[in-house]
Amino acid sequence: MDAKICSEQQRGCWLPWLIIISVFAISIFPTDSTSIRSQKQESNLQKIEAGLAHARAAIKKATNQSSEDPDYVPSGSAYWNPNSFHRSYLEMEKRFKIYVYEEGDPPIFHTAPCYGILGLEGIFINDMEISRFRTKDPQKAHVYFLPFSIITLINYVYIVGSHDWSPMYDTVRDYITVINHKYPHWNRSQGADHFMLACHDWGPSISKSVPYLFKNSIRALCNANTSEGFKLSRDVSIPEIYLPHGTTNGLLGGPSPSKRTILVFFSGGVHGYIREVLLKHWENKTEDGVKIQKYLPKGDDYYQQDNYAKPFSDVLNWDTFSVDIPTSQIPQLKDILMAIPQRKYLRLQKNGAQVRKHFVVNLPPKRYDVFHMILHSIWLRRLDTHIRDINDQS
Repeated sequence: MDAKICSEQQRGCWLPWLIIISVFAISIFPTDSTSIRSQKQESNLQKIEAGLAHARAAIKKATNQSSEDPDYVPSGSAYWNPNSFHRSYLEMEKRFKIYVYEEGDPPIFHTAPCYGILGLEGIFINDMEISRFRTKDPQKAHVYFLPFSIITLINYVYIVGSHDWSPMYDTVRDYITVINHKYPHWNRSQGADHFMLACHDWGPSISKSVPYLFKNSIRALCNANTSEGFKLSRDVSIPEIYLPHGTTNGLLGGPSPSKRTILVFFSGGVHGYIREVLLKHWENKTEDGVKIQKYLPKGDDYYQQDNYAKPFSDVLNWDTFSVDIPTSQIPQLKDILMAIPQRKYLRLQKNGAQVRKHFVVNLPPKRYDVFHMILHSIWLRRLDTHIRDINDQS
């Protein structure tokens, strides 16, 4: 097993010893005590929904008004509506509360690898454990985080070569059964105010082990493929960032646009249709400015595919800092990029530099960085979700 787990000194994570828990079968239906607890929470839920209504009104009012901020004020065409985004972000900082379920033991829960192409999963889980947005009072929470890691499920539960996913399915299903028995919140909303996060490609499939998790909950996924059940209005697309050292420090910057000699660069293995097409047409080609190879040490892994939702697209206008090339046009990749006028290229580069702060991994997190942008995407989904206790018969 070659996955690295953050050390206690670095991230405050647990060491990777395996703790096996036997979970007894518990009814997924609410008990009488659950219904009673749910009725007691009704007033708290109403207060939460009222607060969200005030936030929605403030965001709507800010459409044509700018707000002051000592750190950063979004502006320019890279944002769909910079004023609305800024007000929404400030409302999130003011109001947003997240409850992290404490049930479950490492290494399956509450920790994950913080390095490599899937490292953002561990970074988020560990940052969430100490985040200022975390509340210890579940009655005050707007959303509830399910702190299991798909990567550690695969590393510790899945038997390589068995092709049997049922142990992973059972682990997730049993965990939600436990929290459903102990807390009223899952049944109250049928999971609509709960969220999970996964960078591994198996995340969407494993989420199907619990119907409400797949159907109702917010799923923050790197594998944001709409053809595989990703819902733009409910789920959250998160970026896949290569983190050789658990942070983006030292990976940013580079020569000015006029001094760059590489037109397009790709490094990665052959898995998925898009990579097969890309490598078929461009692998080891000798044309100037094009570097497409299967494997390069320390290379950034990048892929673009039809049907994928772009990260933070509720806020960011990707057309202003990126070039979207359909799979069918990959053979014309160089011609398409070379046809971009110099003025447009410089504008794209300038906008890309502006929004780069939203894709930076900081330890500890800083305002507007990737951790907070993921939270903001979840915040937006919660703003658009009106929760009413399904057990309330009044």
